[in-house]
Amino acid sequence: MNDSQEYLNKKNFFDKMLTLYGRNAVLEALSDETITIYKLHLSQSNQEAGVIEQIKTLATNRRVEIAYHDKTALSRISKNAKQDQGVALDIVLNHSSNEDDFIAKSQSYRILALDGVQNPQNLGMIIRSAAAGNIDALILQEAFGAKISPLVIKASAGTLFRLPIIKSKSLVKTLKKFKTSGANVYTLSSHALQSYKAMHYPDKTIFVLGNESEGVSQEIEKLSNASIAIPMRRGVESLNVAVTASLLAFLD
Repeated sequence: MNDSQEYLNKKNFFDKMLTLYGRNAVLEALSDETITIYKLHLSQSNQEAGVIEQIKTLATNRRVEIAYHDKTALSRISKNAKQDQGVALDIVLNHSSNEDDFIAKSQSYRILALDGVQNPQNLGMIIRSAAAGNIDALILQEAFGAKISPLVIKASAGTLFRLPIIKSKSLVKTLKKFKTSGANVYTLSSHALQSYKAMHYPDKTIFVLGNESEGVSQEIEKLSNASIAIPMRRGVESLNVAVTASLLAFLD
């Protein structure tokens, strides 16, 4: 294996990495044999409480590397010093993918892309609907919107580990790349004239769901092939973004 191949393999591996934090979330993940674990991180200041001992025992039994850090270093790993409770866990999302690999391997797909969805519970429910329905992957921006957290995992009811997640540093750039490969992009808007049921969707389709209060950003709207709406009755203006995702996930 040459240096460039080794670099790509490492990059692909770390693209699939997700760090959980919080004692209960870490304990649950370690208890689930279907989840691939990379490394356990513990604060040196942790008291040898019952939960910590359980976590260490599970990690040892699964031959997971345990690393000890001071509080500052652990907070850099967890990225949530207030809620990590001195524990973080690197897991591997085996179904995760980067955009280039996904495009290269996929001849047809339906994807949900999230443009600034903020509520962790909404994100978890979107993941659950996408995993259960006719969605092949979810595009998540790394810098904007809700991060995958214990709340998200709980709301997803564990389906996070079954759905391909495509991490995006820039949703605009990612969507442009997909469009170049032949995808059509549809944004959801309560002001759109076209019903989501009236459209004929091509083999490569991406639905973009916007922020809970602001909707889809103008920059993303300009990229879309069409804006579509879910028709409302009785003066109702819009649906919760997770409910919208569910309708799209089970669209024929």
